[in-house]
Amino acid sequence: MDPCPFVRLTVGNLALKIPVASKPARSVVHPSSSPCFCKVRLKNFPLQTAVVPFIPPENQFPDGHVQTVAATFHLSKSDIERLAGKYIFAGKLTVKISIYTGRRGTTCGVSSGKLLGKVSVPLDLAGAASRACTVFHNGWISVGKEAKSSSAQFHLNVKAEPDPRFVFQFDGEPECSPQVFLIQGNIRQPVFTCKFSFRNTGDRAQRSRSMQSESGSSRSWLSSFGSERERPGKERKGWSITVHDLSGSPVAAASMVTPFVASPGSDRVSRSNPGSWLILRPGEGTWKPWGRLEAWRERGGSDDLGYRFELVVPDTGAAGIVLAESTISSHKGGKFLIDLGSGSNGRGTSGCGSSPGCSPRSSGDYGFGLWPYCAYRGFVMSARVDGESKSQSKPSVEVSVQHVTCTEDAAVFVALAAAVDLSLDACRLFSQRLRKELCQPYDSIA
Repeated sequence: MDPCPFVRLTVGNLALKIPVASKPARSVVHPSSSPCFCKVRLKNFPLQTAVVPFIPPENQFPDGHVQTVAATFHLSKSDIERLAGKYIFAGKLTVKISIYTGRRGTTCGVSSGKLLGKVSVPLDLAGAASRACTVFHNGWISVGKEAKSSSAQFHLNVKAEPDPRFVFQFDGEPECSPQVFLIQGNIRQPVFTCKFSFRNTGDRAQRSRSMQSESGSSRSWLSSFGSERERPGKERKGWSITVHDLSGSPVAAASMVTPFVASPGSDRVSRSNPGSWLILRPGEGTWKPWGRLEAWRERGGSDDLGYRFELVVPDTGAAGIVLAESTISSHKGGKFLIDLGSGSNGRGTSGCGSSPGCSPRSSGDYGFGLWPYCAYRGFVMSARVDGESKSQSKPSVEVSVQHVTCTEDAAVFVALAAAVDLSLDACRLFSQRLRKELCQPYDSIA
C-alpha cells in the first residue's frame, strides 16, 4: 500500500508576558485575574482557539513550563498546491494569531475578550512534505500598541512536519456491503470488502462464549461492554459489519453490543443511555476487542451526533483509554478524529517528534506504556462521514502511516469508520424511517 503525502502544521508553546504597570490603570491587564486566549487562522481552514498562559515577566520560556500544541492544521498535497496557487501573486501565505484578554465565549450575542494584538507568521510550505521538520518561528514577538520596551511579549512555535497517510474510501453506504478502495492520487485500488449483517441471539451467545474463554475468566465481554437487553419499544439492535481482505479473510469487525434505544417519552437516543459498538480484530483464532464506540443524539438546537471512543484494556478492571470525544452534525455530517497531538485532545511537544499520550483528558491516567496500544500518538486517524442531508454516503478514512504495520491495523480503522457512519443512522429520530438495508424483516419499528 502506498501512502499519500500530508503536512501537519502546528502552532504551540504559547505564553504571554505583560509588563507590570507602575501606576494602576483601567487598561492594565492583571495576569492573576485576567485570562487570555487566542484565535488562530489559516486561509480556507476552520478557525481554532486556545488558552494562552501567563508567565511572570522575569521568567524565560520554555524553562519549567509544559510544552503544548494549541492548534493543528492537516494539509494534503492538494491543499498545499491550492494555497500556493492563491498566494503566488499576492505575497506569502501566513498563519495569523489574534491575542485577546478576557474569557472566551459570547455575552448577549457580543464576543467576549478585548483584542491585545495580532501576530502573523509567514509560511513556505513548498517541499514541507519531504523535509523532516520546518520551523517557521520559535520565540518571542512584541504585541500591543505600547512602546516596544513596555509592550506585551507573546511566545509561540510554528512548525510543519511530514505526516504521510493511507487514504481509504468506501464505494457506498456501509450497510450496502461495499468495497473499500485505497486512494493514491488518481489511482483507486480495491483493498477490502465489507459485509453488513444482522446478529441474532445465537451469534451473540457464541461471540460472548468465545470472548469469555479468551479472557480466561467468568466475565463476558458483551456484558462488560454493553447490555444485550431486550426492551420493548423503540430500539435498533444487532447490526454488524465485517471487513475482509481481498483473499476473503476477515481482518476486522464492528458489532453493535448495546442497542440504540429511544429514551422514555422521546424519539431520540440520549447521552445518558447511549448505544455502543465493539470494534474487533482477529487474534489466536478468535475475535479480540480493540475499541469501544458510544454514540447518542445531542439535545438542543444543534441536534448533533455525540460520540466517545476508547481503547479497550483487556484482562484488567481499568476503564478504557478515551482517545476521542466530540460531536458530528447529524444533518451535514463531519469528521471523526483521533489526534493525540492537537490542542483540543492531546499533548504536544516542543520538538519535531510526535506527541506522547494515551488519553486526551489525561495522558497519565493509566500510566504511559501500560499496554501496547499506548503507542498511539500524534495524528492517528480521521473519518469523514456524510449526514442525513445526503442521499448516499461514501465515508473516507485517513490513517497515519506510523500506526499501520499490517493489514489488520488498517482494517480496524476502516471498521471504526463504518461504525461511526452507521451510528448516524442508529441515532436518527425514531419518528424517521431507516433505509430498507438497515431494517430486519420482522422489524416494524425502525
